[in-house]
Amino acid sequence: MNTKCSAPADLVAKVLELLPGVDCAGYGGCGKATCAECADAIVSEGKVALCPACNQEAVDAIAAAIGAETAEAKDEIAFIACSGDAAGKARLAAAGCKSCKDAVEAGFQRGECKSGCVGIGSCIDVCKFDAMSVADGDVSVISSKCTGCGACANANVCPQTIIRMIPREATNFIPCSSKEEDDDLTRKTCGFGCIACGDCVRACPQSAIEIIDNHAVIDYDKCVGCEACTVKCKKKIIVDTLHDLTKLKEKVAFVRCSGGKKPSEVYKSLGYTDCQAVVDNVDPKEYGLCTTGCTGQGNCTRVCRYGAIEVVDGTAKVDPDKCVGCKDCTYACPKGLITIVPYKGAKMVPCSSTADYEDKAAVCDSACIACGDCKANCPNGAIYAEGAHAVVDPEICENCNVCQYVCSRDIIKERVVPEYNYLQREALKIREGE
Repeated sequence: MNTKCSAPADLVAKVLELLPGVDCAGYGGCGKATCAECADAIVSEGKVALCPACNQEAVDAIAAAIGAETAEAKDEIAFIACSGDAAGKARLAAAGCKSCKDAVEAGFQRGECKSGCVGIGSCIDVCKFDAMSVADGDVSVISSKCTGCGACANANVCPQTIIRMIPREATNFIPCSSKEEDDDLTRKTCGFGCIACGDCVRACPQSAIEIIDNHAVIDYDKCVGCEACTVKCKKKIIVDTLHDLTKLKEKVAFVRCSGGKKPSEVYKSLGYTDCQAVVDNVDPKEYGLCTTGCTGQGNCTRVCRYGAIEVVDGTAKVDPDKCVGCKDCTYACPKGLITIVPYKGAKMVPCSSTADYEDKAAVCDSACIACGDCKANCPNGAIYAEGAHAVVDPEICENCNVCQYVCSRDIIKERVVPEYNYLQREALKIREGE
């Protein structure tokens, strides 16, 4: 015999009026099939904050209506823990998949991320607050509209379970859910992929980060929004909306070549558009070109997700304003010309040629000829010779102008630290004001 008493209908009706007024179709965080069932449970059980979409004002009103003590309302929003397109978004959309579940069941191809967002937008279909949008498979959360109902995060909606409910006031985010164990494969698959190196875990003073299923996860009950994880992240995928990332980052990329446009033009005339293909198939000596210089075909530019490197006059150039030191370009360069250096004002020698003076002079007018004048005159001993070219140790360099003054070829360059912000907003899919 069922002895459970029904909640007073008049109270249930009052509570129902105070709820947001849209049914989450059983997907919401309250765990009920309808708002009516939620209202009944609130009255019956006295859980005034059962509906996660209710703000504090609504929770207080519900408590007053049923004569119960109020409770703290959840103030959360949805966050999509994926910012890449490596899960085959374009392919799956073209295949006609109607839901994310269909897309996942269709399977992933080799080289695709099996843990990422498939971009079909099932989460958008269940969002009753118009707080989500999709463009070209890129699903975004509109934070100003998100009520934190949790419908999109339901496992029956997002089969990848990559949508998480986080505090609205959170400022640090890790947009990756990759379970891949091979960090080199992660780098090749997705620029936003976490490689589970653990640097953020070790750097966090609050022990708020841990590695779960081969990717870093933030515990927002502990996170205080400091910059430690953002600075220490090797891939620079941790998004920080509170601090100026250009001042927080420790290192940026530098291209050890300023060779000019001739090699790039020659390789293009031969039909090449890929740096690796040039390295594998062309002998630069046959065309009177530097054997160690930049090919200018832009493999590095294609992997840079921040637009921080481009080919200018045939040679790759790094914009330190935008570079975050993620190292993706260093992996993409088949000649190993791109290195990571401390992010501070310093002199650098953009040359890696190991040829002798005559050969250098014949193929390049901006090559270091290893005359030794810069080394002999550096007051801090910050310059040394390596492979027939000079190298500046940026840890020792105090950014004086002596080496530039004595360089007969005027090739030593100064890197200037920018002062304005360049936030990693592209890696964050919660967009203010949308």
